[in-house]
Amino acid sequence: MAVIDADAHVVEWEKTWDYMDEAERAFAPYVMVFKDKTRKPPERANEYWMIGGRVFAKDANIGHDIARERREAEDIHARLAHMDELGVDKQVLYPSLFLRMLTPLPHVDTALCRSYNRWLAEIWKAGGGRLRWVVIPPLHYIDKAIEELNFGKDNGACGVFIRGVEGDKLPTDPYFFPIYEEASRLNMPICVHASQGNLDMFDVLGRGASLGQFKFGPINLFGTLITSRLPQRFPDLRWAFVEVSAEWLPYVMNHVEIGYRRQGKEWPGTALLKDNRIYVACQTSDDLPYVLEHVGDDNLVIGTDYGHNDTASEINALRKLKSDGKIPGASIDKILGHNAAALYGL
Repeated sequence: MAVIDADAHVVEWEKTWDYMDEAERAFAPYVMVFKDKTRKPPERANEYWMIGGRVFAKDANIGHDIARERREAEDIHARLAHMDELGVDKQVLYPSLFLRMLTPLPHVDTALCRSYNRWLAEIWKAGGGRLRWVVIPPLHYIDKAIEELNFGKDNGACGVFIRGVEGDKLPTDPYFFPIYEEASRLNMPICVHASQGNLDMFDVLGRGASLGQFKFGPINLFGTLITSRLPQRFPDLRWAFVEVSAEWLPYVMNHVEIGYRRQGKEWPGTALLKDNRIYVACQTSDDLPYVLEHVGDDNLVIGTDYGHNDTASEINALRKLKSDGKIPGASIDKILGHNAAALYGL
């Protein structure tokens, strides 16, 4: 059985923007350095990205237990060797910087997405098929977004990145339906990572815990998917909810079930995820026996959050799941490999 890290990351660096067309060079992010002689921050922690007139922390959520050249995929051989040490056959790579909306300017966003996607295509080619990735579509332009889906499909991408909120729209808005139609045709799932796609919400919710800033949008979208019956409109499309843990599932399912019963609708119970082709990334800190009781073991995956350092980061998560013995071995095998292969079409 292949062991698949369903949520690993690459950390963007200057090379990420080398793939812009000549006409786009003016839109490339550049690095600003905060000078303060009174403090000695960790490696590169005093650097910031300047993008379209806004400043973003460059290396705020970095796993310093992983060498820079590995987390930035500068040294592919070193990264693959580290995967061997961890007992991981394949990683599915998500972005770092793009977990928040970077600019409301459509032409700048398009240039950023295109350059990132070509960088990841190069990483995939160098990784010998072990480093798969999710393509980032420039959603301001549906035609260009569809072009990027096809580029990704031809270059190792195994999913389509989308945030729980995109600008002033939820991803259940009909505006996005052409994306879902093309993703269905290409056999690529829609991957909703912990994220924030609205700059105002990012700023306001950033004053509190990261729950509101990054986690609640995807969780709200899960419930909205079910109540909107969008999965039934696209019966061949799979969905992933990544880096928001899985222990919230019983709570949200209970909330939606009440609405179903009030409307006289039949509630699918533990078959909810399977019926809607939804996969959720769990964590070893979840009460997994409790979660399995409510959703079964066919639609859970797990990741390490490789390269980051936050509440979901656990470099040995896959090995820990095996050793904990909290859940049956057959369920562990599904979560470590079979389910991720089914989700990503690997």
